[in-house]
Amino acid sequence: MTSVPTYYSAVASRASEAAEKAADSWTQGMRRLTGLAPALPQVDLVPAVERYFDFVQRAVDVNRDITVRWAQVAGTLTGAVREQAESAGQVVRERAESAGDAVRERAESFDQAAARQAEQAEQVEQAEQAEQAERELAREARRLEREQERQAHQQARKPYEGLSKAELSNLLAKRGLPKSGNVNELIERLVEADGR
Repeated sequence: MTSVPTYYSAVASRASEAAEKAADSWTQGMRRLTGLAPALPQVDLVPAVERYFDFVQRAVDVNRDITVRWAQVAGTLTGAVREQAESAGQVVRERAESAGDAVRERAESFDQAAARQAEQAEQVEQAEQAEQAERELAREARRLEREQERQAHQQARKPYEGLSKAELSNLLAKRGLPKSGNVNELIERLVEADGR
């Protein structure tokens, strides 16, 4: 049969291992989360992390206090008192196991929260990419529209480009438009009148 102090040392060791595993799981979740950090919305995780480590520290302190008290009492116990202490030891074991379970559950919840935030960050990134694509399409549509307008304007100028200033002035006079300006201005005035 295993001695009582050895047993409680083993229980304390298991609780410590559970805390270490929880911390490792949390660390891995944070690493995954920080890989997406540039795209993540600003979230203050410090209070949650502090609560988590406060909880782990309380579990370790409770296990240490119970184990130390048990070790002090175990040296003086005999007979019937020892039997009662063993039943109390069972309670201690159960508490240590439940503390380990709580630590594992807490670590899993942090991992799940990190996964949810990573998913949200991915959705935000996809939405931003879609908006960027829409802006680029709108910019390209405006560029094409300007190009079409420029080509239409050039097409409208073609009938007048081979004409002399005197010929252009005659056309403007027939339409009742001013005849002053250089050849380019006269052509523009005629194109503008054609567009009305």
